Amino acid sequence: MSPAVAIRPAHADDEPRWRELWDAYTRFYEREPVEAITRQTWSRILDPAGSVHAIVAERPGEGVVGIAHYLLQDSTSALAPGCYLQDLYVDPDVRGGGVGRTLIDWLWNETRVRGWSSLSWQTRETNYRARMLYDNYTPHSGFLRYVLRNP
Repeated sequence: MSPAVAIRPAHADDEPRWRELWDAYTRFYEREPVEAITRQTWSRILDPAGSVHAIVAERPGEGVVGIAHYLLQDSTSALAPGCYLQDLYVDPDVRGGGVGRTLIDWLWNETRVRGWSSLSWQTRETNYRARMLYDNYTPHSGFLRYVLRNP
């Protein structure tokens, strides 16, 4: 049985561990961390008026073992904003112990309590381990994502 996981908003003292997990997440998606982006992301997370929100999963005696970032998005198909889970990462040493599920469950509960219209996220088609968890919530939407990047 794995130790209990507590979910809470990220705070300034979490930065060193957050950076470790953030860098690992970035590399998981085959990108190298860019310090300017990392600094800006952390700054947005700490800004109470900012658009990027972060929660962490913390285990007693282990500290922060998972992170999740989310955004609230207005929509043309709903009256209330939707919650978009942009990033979710769990330390590989504790994967399979329910940390990812606990982070999603916390956000789903927050979505219902706050009256947000939906909770959504995306992942790579080949991220089979994560999809095993995600498919327990709902089947994938069937939508394909297209991205144009400004160089």
